[in-house]
Amino acid sequence: MTGVLEVVEAGIANCIQDAGRPGYRSIGVPLSGAADPLLLACANRLLGNAPDSAALEVSLAGPRLRASAGAVRVALAGAVSARLIRANGTVREVPAWQTATLFPGDAIAVGAPGAGVAYLAVSGGLRVPLQLGSRATYPRARLGGVAGRALATGDRLPCATVGGDPWLEFRAAAPFEHPPGPIRVVLGPQDDHFDATALATLLGAEYTVSHETDRMGMRLAGPRLAHRADRGADIVSDGVAPGAIQVPADGQPIILLADAQTVGGYAKIATVIRADLPRLAHLAPGAPLRFAAVAVAAGRAAYRAQAGTFAAWCARIAPFRPPGAIDEAALYANNLVSGIVDAHEAPPRP
Repeated sequence: MTGVLEVVEAGIANCIQDAGRPGYRSIGVPLSGAADPLLLACANRLLGNAPDSAALEVSLAGPRLRASAGAVRVALAGAVSARLIRANGTVREVPAWQTATLFPGDAIAVGAPGAGVAYLAVSGGLRVPLQLGSRATYPRARLGGVAGRALATGDRLPCATVGGDPWLEFRAAAPFEHPPGPIRVVLGPQDDHFDATALATLLGAEYTVSHETDRMGMRLAGPRLAHRADRGADIVSDGVAPGAIQVPADGQPIILLADAQTVGGYAKIATVIRADLPRLAHLAPGAPLRFAAVAVAAGRAAYRAQAGTFAAWCARIAPFRPPGAIDEAALYANNLVSGIVDAHEAPPRP
């Protein structure tokens, strides 16, 4: 059976994302997808979904959604919480890292993330149409999601209904957390456009996230990275990918993110390793960051370690019954009624 969530309040800049659409960069289509694919995977695994199932990426102010068809289970991941508003008017707080089930007429109001992005996954994943193999929203080309844009009031989001016991929820023992420390990078591919002083500055100075940041890229403010006079800032345009750090003529680095273009003509001093890309999604304007150089092998090892940490987190997901839930198994096991009598028929006199 198909469930439906209706958007009662759209919030701000909330959109549908999944793992993105790899394989189309040769024709100019960006990867897109979740800014933090690990948190997306966490929200999905709480529901038993595939980790790359389509979900809502919550940015500035969360949406309010109402179940209009079927029982729909949702899960939150990130620095966020929500209020579950039953059709009868009762309200329950729903923290992140656990599921909650909405019956027809129930609503969930998602708050603003405390840092960066958060995710609201739904049972079976959001079932908007696939475009180029993905449901990820890429607004610049009107691809994916709901008409290629952020959520709007009145949108209807199809999904699956809950299978099994609708009163049995799931939660993780602890949140999934990204490690602290500098953002790790591999130098290049055009680090030869910079002298030793510029490379030392990149790896030794503190930078600040500017307000010129969106899903396409993050412009940083900090010490200028000067180009070598015989090389300059411009190159013949070549392929770029999320994580590439371009340095235009003003010397202020730009980190390309999920919606990054497919080619660029600025020298790239370094590239953020894949394991650290999700951390960038949680740096708000004004946040400081530093960089540290690692070898390619170390970057691969970090990604493998991250996969192991995620698997261990998934293993700690366990069922529970929230306050007020009906425990049908306990009810039937402790049923003290041995039979049924007709109340309209008088019992025989002794």
